[in-house]
Amino acid sequence: MLKWALVFAVIALIAGLLGFTGIAAGAAAIAKFLFVVFVILCVVFLVLGFVVTKKIVD
Repeated sequence: MLKWALVFAVIALIAGLLGFTGIAAGAAAIAKFLFVVFVILCVVFLVLGFVVTKKIVD
């Protein structure tokens, strides 16, 4: 997911440099959304990992 966020960010940068502002804005919005989803999932799985590890160790 992070890979796709980076791909869309690069597309947005290239489109912005070439003057395609509509495409750049769309790609940037998709990149932001994917990055936020990635961060949320990363935090959720990190917390779940600590909870499961604590229950296994105890």
